[in-house]
Amino acid sequence: MPIIAPLNDFDAEEFEASTFKRLTKQEAQALRELQPPISPWRVIRLQIFVALSATLLAWVLTAKPAVAWSVAYGALAVVIPAMLFARGLMSQFSSINAMTAGFGFFVWEAVKIGVSVAMLVAAPKLVAELDWLAMLMGLVVTLKVYWVALLMRPKLKQMKKN
Repeated sequence: MPIIAPLNDFDAEEFEASTFKRLTKQEAQALRELQPPISPWRVIRLQIFVALSATLLAWVLTAKPAVAWSVAYGALAVVIPAMLFARGLMSQFSSINAMTAGFGFFVWEAVKIGVSVAMLVAAPKLVAELDWLAMLMGLVVTLKVYWVALLMRPKLKQMKKN
């Protein structure tokens, strides 16, 4: 059986220097222009629109207010935690430096998950005649907005120039 050993002439710093290239200020700015950020508030507005549409559709198709309330509550179990998450990430504390931004992301993600779970646990007490399937449909449809928002992000500026 052959023994695998590191090469003696391997220089980790030289390897890292050859694979990592620090961007200049102009290159970083050009990269930012090519990949514009998506505002979390834009995503939340889209989620609210989808939630209202799904609730109205459920009410029209079933003519049962309990089904419409269930769909709406499922959507709210996504929208309210997302609003808390966005507000927390946009806070002044979360933008002090990279360390606090990373820590803030995990804290607010935990808050978002906790609020979502708490809302789902409280659903039978808060929604009269809760329809679990309708609630889950509202939740899933509203969650899928994240993917739609990624598809709808602003087009690359570089493509417009060509």
